[in-house]
Amino acid sequence: MLDIKLLRTDPEAVKAAIARRGDDTSGIDRAVELDASVRAVGTERDDIRSRVNALSKEIGALHRDGKGDEASALQDESKTLGEREKSLAAEADELQAALRQQLLHIANMPAPDAPDGLTDDDNIVVRVEGHDPDGYAEHQKVPHWEVGEQLGILDGDRAVKMSGSMFAMYRGAGAHLLSALINYGLDRNRDAFEQIRPPTVVKTDTMIGTGHLPKFSDDAYHLERDDLWAIPTAEVPLTSMVAGEVLDESELPMRLMAHTSCYRREAGSAGRDTRGLLRVHEFDKVELYAFCTPDQAQAVHMEILERAENAIRDLGLAHRVLDLACGDISGAGARTYDIEVFAPGADRWLEVSSVSWCTDYQARRANIRYRPEGEKGTQFVHSLNGSGLAVPRVWAGIVETYRQPDGSVKIPEALRPYMGDVTEIPVPA
Repeated sequence: MLDIKLLRTDPEAVKAAIARRGDDTSGIDRAVELDASVRAVGTERDDIRSRVNALSKEIGALHRDGKGDEASALQDESKTLGEREKSLAAEADELQAALRQQLLHIANMPAPDAPDGLTDDDNIVVRVEGHDPDGYAEHQKVPHWEVGEQLGILDGDRAVKMSGSMFAMYRGAGAHLLSALINYGLDRNRDAFEQIRPPTVVKTDTMIGTGHLPKFSDDAYHLERDDLWAIPTAEVPLTSMVAGEVLDESELPMRLMAHTSCYRREAGSAGRDTRGLLRVHEFDKVELYAFCTPDQAQAVHMEILERAENAIRDLGLAHRVLDLACGDISGAGARTYDIEVFAPGADRWLEVSSVSWCTDYQARRANIRYRPEGEKGTQFVHSLNGSGLAVPRVWAGIVETYRQPDGSVKIPEALRPYMGDVTEIPVPA
């Protein structure tokens, strides 16, 4: 969440930043009003508390001096004030809870250098590699869901029978390709990132810590009986892994990675292309994550982006990098780069990674601080995340790009060690 001191001292600057997203800024005015009420009620409560404490001392002195009648009168006043103090304390708690709830609905401020614009049409193409629109042969222009059915490696019909629409089932070499991509994504980052295997169902507070709640509740799977949530990304548990803790500066940057299944209801996907693996409710992903100091954040952001792009580059897939406009950045992000792979069969660019710098927005929600070396006080860390490898769309890009004239699919060289040195997925006899 945003720093309440910033809203208090310069609300117009915050409103101007949030307006760059295209968001309604009236919530900021409401937060400022609630903050003023919290402080006013708190001040009155504290003044009364001080008076009650002073009366207690006076009453004790009067009793010692044998002035019981005067002490009794002051006791009546103290009792009345005490009841008022309790009432104000309850009011302050209610106002503080309302203020926190209001702040939870306000997105992060985009970075000053994030591109202006409200839709994905305003995103800036930073670079394009390996893409020649006229360079694809006819055998590559077959969508992966058709290739998967022809080769027996993707079984959409049975997945629907078991779980409903927008679920996928990989079979045989298709499942092997999936696990190869996961291991490939993990192995290439082991030099710097600690592997974590977090739970894939989490508490409500854990989802709040990243900004996925309350704003995106409609897009998440909720296990109501246990009040747990299926994670939409490993970013969620990795953020809260150190929630409420104070880290030493020497621990930063703290680099983490995790492979998990991820779950998204895709509530806003009605009418959009949901064929094959373009948009699924469950998918595997290798997530890269980091906590760092503010001074380290920009370098770590570029590091995660470079690692994610190199993973795609080494697979030989045509791709592009986008600098996201303010209106297309997620609620917790301040600056985001997307990596998209071109799928010639689907004839579209597929997002395979979003690499985001969230400043201290998530750390404030999850209360994650660090102690600067040589200082007594603490500061909030900055958090960053990015998909090291999102499996389904990379899988789709490989199957379409590497399809051969005879209908088989060649395995990219970088993946062959993870496929038992298998070089192709053959056409069934």
